[in-house]
Amino acid sequence: MQTSPMLLLHICGGTLGLLSGAAAMIYRKGSRGHRLAGNTFVISMLALGGSGAYMAMMKSQPGNVLAGTLTCYLVATAWMTAKRGEAETGIFDWGALLVILAVAVAELTFSYQAAASPTGKRFGYPPLPYLIFGAVAMLAVSGDIRMMVRGGISGTKRLARHLWRMCFALFIASASVFLARPHLFPAIFRKSGLLVVLTVAPLILMIFWLLRVRYANAYKGMRAANDRTGASLPAVARSLSPTRVNSSSIPAPAGGGRMLRGDQEPT
Repeated sequence: MQTSPMLLLHICGGTLGLLSGAAAMIYRKGSRGHRLAGNTFVISMLALGGSGAYMAMMKSQPGNVLAGTLTCYLVATAWMTAKRGEAETGIFDWGALLVILAVAVAELTFSYQAAASPTGKRFGYPPLPYLIFGAVAMLAVSGDIRMMVRGGISGTKRLARHLWRMCFALFIASASVFLARPHLFPAIFRKSGLLVVLTVAPLILMIFWLLRVRYANAYKGMRAANDRTGASLPAVARSLSPTRVNSSSIPAPAGGGRMLRGDQEPT
C-alpha cells in the first residue's frame, strides 16, 4: 500500500511532536534543551496540524479542518509569546485573533447543529467535541483580546499563556494518536487504560505547571517582601535606641536652668 507524502508528513509530525513535547516538559524551563525541544515541537505540530487540515479539506471533513487550524494557532501563538519581549503586540496577533474567532464560531455552530440533528452528529462528530474545542477557542479569543487591549502581557501572565497553549496542543496530538488510533497499539495497552492516561497526561501537566507558576511566584513575592521588612527592623530599632539620642537635641529647661544628669537630683 502506497502512503501519500502528506500522510507521511502527518504521521512523522505527530510522532516527533509527542517526543519533543515530552522532552520540553522534562527539561528545565528556559534551558538550552528546553528551547531546542520547544522549537522542534512547534515545527512538528505545525506539520501535523497543517497536513491534517489539508487532508481533511480534501475529504470534506470540516471538523478535522477546524482541529488542525486550532492546533496550528495554539503552537504559533505560544511560540510567539515566548519569543517576543514583554508587553509587545503586532500584526501577527491581530491575524491570529481573527483566525481563532472564526474557529470558535464554527465549532459552536457545529455543536448546536449536531445537537439539533436527528442523528445527533454533524460531519461525523457528536456535539461534545465541537463544544470542547469551541470553549477552548473562546478562551483563547478572550485572552487575545485582553492582551491587545493592554498592549501586551508580561510576567506570570505571559508565562501562563505560553504554557497552556503548548500543553493543550500536545493534548490534541496525543488524543489524535492514542484515542483516535488505538488499533495501532497492543491489546494490553487498550485494556489497561494506558492509552487514556497518555492522552490526558498533557492536561495534568498543564494544570501542574500553571499552579506552580502562579503560586511559586506569589510565594517568592511574599518572601521578598518579608525579607525587606525584616532588614528594615534593625535599622529602626537602632534609630530608637537610647544610646543614639543626642543630648544636644533635647531642649534646655525654661528659666535658664541647667540640664540634669541621671545621677543628680534637682536643688
